[in-house]
Amino acid sequence: MSGSTPGAARPSRASRRECANAIRALSMDAVQKANSGHPGAPMGMADIAEVLWNDFLRHNPSNPQWLNRDRFVLSNGHGSMLVYSLLHLTGYDLSIEDLKQFRQLHSRTPGHPEFGYTPGVETTTGPLGQGLANAVGMAIAERTLAAQFNRGDLQVIDHYTYVFAGDGCLMEGVSHEVCSLAGTLGLGKLIVFYDDNGISIDGEVHEWFADDTARRFESYHWQVLKVDGHDAEAIRLAIEAARANTTQPTLIICKTLIGFGSPNKQGKESCHGAPLGADEVAATRVALQWPHAPFDIPAAVYAAWNARESGFQAEMAWKQQFTVYEEEHPDLALELVRRFKRQLYADFESQLDQYVASCQQKMETVATRKASQNCIALLGQLLPELFGGSADLTGSNLTNWKGSVPVSQNPAGNYLYYGVREFGMGAINNGIALHGGFVPYGGTFLVFMDYMRNAVRMAALMKQQSIYVFTHDSIGQGEDGPTHQPVEQIANLRATPNLALWRPADATETAVAWKAAILQRKGPTALVLSRQNLPAIAREPEQVLVIGRGGYTLLDCQGAPAALVIATGSEVAIALEAVRQLQAEGKAVRLVSMPSTSAFDAQPREYRDQVLPPSVRKRVAVEAAHGDCWHKYVGLDGKVLGMTRFGESAPGPVVLKHFGFTADNVKALVESLL
Repeated sequence: MSGSTPGAARPSRASRRECANAIRALSMDAVQKANSGHPGAPMGMADIAEVLWNDFLRHNPSNPQWLNRDRFVLSNGHGSMLVYSLLHLTGYDLSIEDLKQFRQLHSRTPGHPEFGYTPGVETTTGPLGQGLANAVGMAIAERTLAAQFNRGDLQVIDHYTYVFAGDGCLMEGVSHEVCSLAGTLGLGKLIVFYDDNGISIDGEVHEWFADDTARRFESYHWQVLKVDGHDAEAIRLAIEAARANTTQPTLIICKTLIGFGSPNKQGKESCHGAPLGADEVAATRVALQWPHAPFDIPAAVYAAWNARESGFQAEMAWKQQFTVYEEEHPDLALELVRRFKRQLYADFESQLDQYVASCQQKMETVATRKASQNCIALLGQLLPELFGGSADLTGSNLTNWKGSVPVSQNPAGNYLYYGVREFGMGAINNGIALHGGFVPYGGTFLVFMDYMRNAVRMAALMKQQSIYVFTHDSIGQGEDGPTHQPVEQIANLRATPNLALWRPADATETAVAWKAAILQRKGPTALVLSRQNLPAIAREPEQVLVIGRGGYTLLDCQGAPAALVIATGSEVAIALEAVRQLQAEGKAVRLVSMPSTSAFDAQPREYRDQVLPPSVRKRVAVEAAHGDCWHKYVGLDGKVLGMTRFGESAPGPVVLKHFGFTADNVKALVESLL
């Protein structure tokens, strides 16, 4: 049981099969009641789940956030009733009434497991393969924290990451990215159970998935074990063997029967993604020798599953160890608690503000990717929880600093070379953020955000703090051509709920953007940075103070403005030159720098109207990217200088001039409105 010696003999209150059948019954009943869902996977994996959760998993249902708990991830999230049944049976705050509300509006049992909705759910799963990828991130976080904080026999960070995954998870390309990296890193506390049932929505998978999965994972340097997924003793022995291997992650291939117990649908795609039907549910009850009414679990079965006492004892044993740790290593103990509570040092913001001011004073011409690296160097010293990496573009993204220590060389490090694995990087960073103890960031070219797009979306959906360092931000990067010149990516990111995007114009705005990213605790941040050098922009101290509001008046005119120019990123310098020329000709034009539309939109209306007076309808927005998102700022009477097609291969200045991103063209657009 949880908190006891893993693999120890269980009390003989209810048989293993009865305990597993409780999962099957709850799963088929909830899906049937909702008339929607996936009963097959929970019914097929019930025996595996029973052994893992009753004999090995260390967790405390009364405290789902205990930091040294084992992590359990249901990567094949369509089988969500499996984890909901487990959480209910073991004693989490998830009632039988919650199970009856499966897939209903505002229920605690949504169609796929969603982080933050249900106590005990470690991550949102459903987009196949990403739960597995999140788990790799969790395992990386566990090993790195253990190396950073454990001392001698005081192993205050010491837990496993267990994953249930199906055929779909392994078919998705992200599984290749993350499992290859997990094997390379030798994540010995990562144990994955592959539900090898041979069925997906379209039927028997052998027609489209004939991989030799065992040899595939062996080539990744994993330990691979094979078991009958309905043989409890074989499963138990496999888990013990997996835990004994401390240098390799383990894949346990479990041959199972999807929909186990359903006389007419087991082993068929008909039980994969649809209710069994009332008659088949009744027949399954007979076949499983489960005579109980829907949602009725016998007391003996509840008693066999209940993990509250054992979970409490497991956490208490850990707390006793942590008390000794606090006495012997007080500074480390305080630091560990601070990091899991996500608290910043008391003087953090003031130090960042001083750095912002120093950037403004230096007036340095620099690419914002380089300005970002300078910020990372400071933040790395101020925040030991900062954990970074790049998808094989470290020298271009400039995501490292002199204090970067690759975890591939030192397990206690703070940097990860992800290789060419953008999607994997995004999903792994989500797992690191979910685990706790780190603020992860990862770099790639902005155009390759498309590879990691769904991981970015999942970070936003789960409101996880993951920071994206997206460099080479526009057609201005030049010679690599349209394959490497982003056009639509910024608009895509800005349209993503809960995601903050900053596109700074110089080193000062970059420092403010990084500060905002660190303070943004309830969602990801995209830092969109230039490859090319950008001139420093002169500002008054009061202007520096309002950069963090997302949009501000950078260059004002005498009296009320007749026209507004709104620019962002590398185009601010172009717009600034144009507005200066217009003002020199006596035209009342105001320039607004808007590094973050999301931050600006969050400001009070009074401030927004002060920066963009509603009475001024003659407006021009300038950005070397798709311009649709700017129409809400310029209105029906305004104009947008943006991209409506893909770029061209030529030196950056030539490409920008070709598409009209010049001071003369900005000036002409404003004049056409005046």
